[in-house]
Amino acid sequence: MFPPMRRARQALPPEECGEILRAGTSGVLALSGDEDYPYALPISYVWDGGDRLYFHCARTGHKLDAIARNPRASFCVVGQDIVVPLEYTTHYRSVIAFGRMTLVEDAEEARSALEQLGLKYAPMDSAQNRAAYIEQDWDGVRVLSLTIEHLTGKECIELTRQRDQH
Repeated sequence: MFPPMRRARQALPPEECGEILRAGTSGVLALSGDEDYPYALPISYVWDGGDRLYFHCARTGHKLDAIARNPRASFCVVGQDIVVPLEYTTHYRSVIAFGRMTLVEDAEEARSALEQLGLKYAPMDSAQNRAAYIEQDWDGVRVLSLTIEHLTGKECIELTRQRDQH
């Protein structure tokens, strides 16, 4: 179903893909939009350390409509993108997760995901304040989950060569 990476030598091992997902602050979620136009949007997320990525959104909107029509999605996180002008290239590392989006219906799972998002983006905030924000926004928020079916990571050839030298 997923073709092999054309430049397999540049593939990142699973633990490095995980590190990029853990450390990233945003990514691009790609869905099938209206009239088969791709719909790609930057979005904050949290990775559960396993096979799930969580997102939050409003209770209605284009994203939810697209997911209802077709739950298949991909999500890309760029872990490094350093422009090297004199070489006409970038030294990049990125990850793409492929899977299916679902609306998290279980209240406990949704609250847990919102808590994880809060911890990721406001780690110094108190648990009490985080809980207050979740409660304040609870009626207006939805939690989405991407169950990862395939994960791939890649780096530029220059970084692969550096890795091979060590």
